[in-house]
Amino acid sequence: MFNAWSLSSLFIGYLLGSLPFGYLVARAHGVDIFKAGSGNPGATNVKRVLGAKAGNTVFALDALKGAAAAGWPLLPFLHAPDARMMGLVGVIAAVLGHSYSVFTKFKGGKGVATAAGGLVVLIPVCCLIGGAVWVLTFLFTRYVSLGSILAAIAVPLASWLRGNPLPLNIVATGLGLFVIIRHRENIVRLLKGTENRFARKPPAQT
Repeated sequence: MFNAWSLSSLFIGYLLGSLPFGYLVARAHGVDIFKAGSGNPGATNVKRVLGAKAGNTVFALDALKGAAAAGWPLLPFLHAPDARMMGLVGVIAAVLGHSYSVFTKFKGGKGVATAAGGLVVLIPVCCLIGGAVWVLTFLFTRYVSLGSILAAIAVPLASWLRGNPLPLNIVATGLGLFVIIRHRENIVRLLKGTENRFARKPPAQT
C-alpha cells in the first residue's frame, strides 16, 4: 500500500532519474545530443560523439542518480519504514525518469547506467557479476549493446541464484527486462549483423 514514504520515493526517484545529464553535458560542448549520432542521450552515444571524457562523465552521473534514488531511504537518520522497499521504488522510478524525462519531453536513454547505479546499492555482488559480464562481452565483441543486454540478464539471474529476497529478485528481473526491451532495435541489428561496433574516438575539440 502506498503511503507518504513510498510516494516520496516514487517522486524523488523520478525527478532524479529525469535529470538529463547526457543532454546537458553534450549541450555544454555545443551539441544537441538528440540530433547527433544515434540520437540517444545515453553515455554510449555521448562517448561516440564527444569522446571518452564526456561519455564517462555522463555514465558516472547517470549511475549516481540511480544510486541516490535507491540509497536515500536507507540513510539511518531518516528512520524510513521498510527502507529497502522504498529503495526499490526509488530505483524503478529513476529508471523510468531517465528513459522518459519530464525535462526533455519524455525522451531519454535506455536506463543501463541508472539501473546499475541503483542496483549496486541494493545487490552489489550481483551487479559486480553483471559488470564482469558487460566488460568481457565488450572486450571480445566491441558491442556495447550486447554487453548491456547480457548484463541485464546476468544481474537478475545472479540475484535469484544467490537467494535474495523475492522483492529484490522481482525488481532486478523487471529492470533487466526493461533494459532489454529498450534495446529492441539493437537486437534487430545484432541479428542482421548491422549493429555498429564501438570504435574509440578522439576527444572533441572545444
